Amino acid sequence: MTQDAIVLFAHGARDPEWAKPARRVAAEVQGLRPDAQVTVAFLELMEPTLADAVEAAVAAGARNLRIVPLFLAQGGHLKRDVPALVEAARARHPDCRIELVAAVGEDDGVVRAMAAYSAGA
Repeated sequence: MTQDAIVLFAHGARDPEWAKPARRVAAEVQGLRPDAQVTVAFLELMEPTLADAVEAAVAAGARNLRIVPLFLAQGGHLKRDVPALVEAARARHPDCRIELVAAVGEDDGVVRAMAAYSAGA
C-alpha cells in the first residue's frame, strides 16, 4: 500500500474536454512516480473536489500528500480559497503530511518550457 499521493489541482470548467490536459499531466506524473497515487481534483464545476481526492487518497493508505496547483500563478483562488481547503484537509487528517506547493506556472522550468513553445523552439 502506497504512502505517497500527488493531487494535481485544477480550476475546473463546464466543458469536460477542459480536463484533458490535466489528465495527460497526471498520466505523465504517474509514469515518473509509479510508487505514488496520482489523481486530478478540481476547485469547481468538476469532480472530484480536493476534499474528495484527499479522502480517497487517505482511505487508500496515503500519509504524505502533495497538492500541486495546475495554475499559472498564485491568484485569488490560490491565495485564499485553496489554503483554506488544505487547512480543512489537514484538520481532518492530522496524522498525514499534506503539502501545498506553489502554482506549477511559477516554476522556472515550466516558464522556460512555455517560452520555448511560444517562440516555436
